Parts: sequence; C-alpha cells; structure tokens
Amino acid sequence: MSPSSSSSSSSSFSSRSPLHLAVALDGTGWHPASWREPVSRPGELFTAGYWAGLVAEAERGLLDFVTIEDGLGPQSSHPFDPDDRTDQVRGRLDAVLVAARVAPLTRHIGLVPTAVVTHTEPFHLSKAIATLDYVSTGRAGLRAQITARPNEAAHFGRRTIPRIDAYDSPAAQEVVTGLFDEAADYVEVVRRLWDSWEDDAEIRSTATGRFVDRDKLHYIDFQGRHFSVKGPSITPRPPQGQPVVTALAHRTVPYRLVARQADVGYVTPHDTGQARAIVAEIRAEQEAAGRAGDILHVFGDLVVFLDDDPAEAVARRERLDALAGEPYTSDARVFAGTPDRLADELQELQGAGLSGFRLRPAVLGHDLPAITRRLVPELQRRGAFRHAYEAGTLRGLLGLPRPANRYAAATA
Repeated sequence: MSPSSSSSSSSSFSSRSPLHLAVALDGTGWHPASWREPVSRPGELFTAGYWAGLVAEAERGLLDFVTIEDGLGPQSSHPFDPDDRTDQVRGRLDAVLVAARVAPLTRHIGLVPTAVVTHTEPFHLSKAIATLDYVSTGRAGLRAQITARPNEAAHFGRRTIPRIDAYDSPAAQEVVTGLFDEAADYVEVVRRLWDSWEDDAEIRSTATGRFVDRDKLHYIDFQGRHFSVKGPSITPRPPQGQPVVTALAHRTVPYRLVARQADVGYVTPHDTGQARAIVAEIRAEQEAAGRAGDILHVFGDLVVFLDDDPAEAVARRERLDALAGEPYTSDARVFAGTPDRLADELQELQGAGLSGFRLRPAVLGHDLPAITRRLVPELQRRGAFRHAYEAGTLRGLLGLPRPANRYAAATA
C-alpha cells in the first residue's frame, strides 16, 4: 500500500473505538514447522522460562491478554483422530498451571488458559480459574473448548464418542451439537460456583473468632441434562467476580455457545463480508439468549507471518511449507505481509463489527515480537490502540463491568 493510501486508511478509522488485541500461544508457533526455525528454541519448550518470556513480550506490547492452547491428547494434523507424525511438536504443559506460574511475573496482561470442558469436572475448573484470578490479582480468563475425539474419551472411560468421518454429516452434527450444549451447561455451573461465595463472606475477625459468614455461602443446586451440582465452591469469589469466559466458534452451533455464555468469542472470517455476517448471526443469537444488553466482544482470529518486506513474509511461509512437506492451511485466515498492511486489514475488519483480534503468530520467536514492536506502534500512530494499560483487571481492559453476585441479589 502506498503512503498516501495508508494515511487515508488511518484517518478514516480515527473515530472508531480502539482495538483490543490478544495473541494465541501454541508451542513454538502455529505453523507446524515453526519449531525448526533457529529462533524457536524447541529445547526450552517445556520450561517455565520459555512461557514467561513469551507472556512478557506480549505484555511489552500492551496486549489485552494471551491465550494458551491445551488439549486432552497429543496434537494431531487430523481433526478427529491422533496421527503418527514425528516431525511436528507433540506434547504440552498444562495451560492453567502455566498461567499460574507466569502470573506473578506479570502485572497487567490477561491470562486465558484453554480448558477442555468435555469429560472434565466443572467444580475443579471453577476453583482452578478462581485461584488463577487470585494469583494474578484479577487477570484470569478461560477459553472453553470441546473435544469430539474418541481416543480422548477413552482416557476417562465414562462414556464413548462415536468416530466422526465428516463434520457435516447428520450424525456428526448430532454429536457436536450435544457437546456444545453440554459446554453451555458446564460454563453455567462454573459461573454459579464463582458466585457461590458472596464478596464479603469472609469475616476474618480474630476478636469474635469468626472467619466466614456461613449465610453468605450458597448452594447453587444446578440440575441439568449433563450436570447435577450442589456447591458451594471451596474457593472464595474471584477478584473479578466473574473471570472472563471465551470460546472459539466457526458456525451456528458454537456461535450459540458464545452468545449464551461467553464474554469474548473468537471467529474466523476470511473477508469483511463474512465478518459482517458472522457478527450479525452472533448478535441475533445473543438477543435470543436474553443477553442483548451485555457486552460481548467478537474477536477475529488470524494466523500471521510478519516481515518488513511482504516478499520476505511470503518466502518464509513457503520455506516453512517445504519443511513441513505440504502447504499450511488453517481454519483462520492466513496473513503474510507487513505490519503496516496488517494494521490496514484489522481496521477494515473492525468496520465489519469486530471489536478486536486474536493473532496466531506463525513462528512465535519471530512473529510475536513483530506484533509487539511493529504492529502495535503502527496502530498507536493511527490512534487505534492504547499507549498504556488503563485498568487493573482483565474485565477492566475489555470494558466489562464487575458483575453483581446473583445469590447475594437473591438473598437481598
């Protein structure tokens, strides 16, 4: 893009709300051959220092939050089955534990680990994320994810999931719809458990010998198709009241989960027209869920290869594809170009109704610093991104109010 057209783009977006930016951390990067780059340090992948360094770099760029990928089985190039590849990164640390380890080393950035809500218990996750919110002093979030892999169901042995050969088949849609309905109930249980202690339930009075006011701890008594949970939690209400809930969605069924239960939904449009249609569908689902008055952010996901010369970015992608033995494809749009051009495209997509973006660096060691040191300054120059952290909690960064406790209101 020429300097004159870039300037025009900047002025046309100057009146819009500032963008929100997050990065998705996964292994050494989102390209399967990223670990073979000299900058990637694969030998440090399972160390605390590796993850602390990535999050520190993201915080240097004033990003809203990072997400940390996780799963119930080794990574696989197949959507529903494990593979036998040995030329790609396999294995992960626990995302919630990584976030808890990194939290005391950071001050402002939100920490949003991925948690698979299929097969696991909502009670355990509710107290893990509440604990993370305490450790981070109000910067915790959760990315809820389902799994439809039969081999992962076998890890737990409580039920079986039929093998899915084609996502669009009626049988597959029945399975996936059921898993997302279960996820919605799961998040509802987690949210109720976070509210099961009122904010002032802890008295801590040495004079009277009363540590807690038992009348301010509440049974949640959740009865649903998938869960029957009495409560209360064993962890006091988190500093944010409700840590931020997020989810990735690609089509109508997961859009409903976002509309019913999330504070942030990640979507994968490939152009502005598709972005506009997705946002409209989510807003309609949000209204149908009775949440029309709630703030619900819709973030666009993009995989990014960033270099000062667009030809270098394209060449780097091609070189990594050659190492991987096949062209890289993704559910999200893949951008290979300059930070300035990416800034243009983010602002164009913002015009379609997206309030922020979750960027997936193709090679973390290369593309994460390009985001924080090149893209962010360009967006700041355009008046499209913050110059300092302006809130002490993740909800505050996202403009989300601290919600009232539902049980305290009911008692009153």
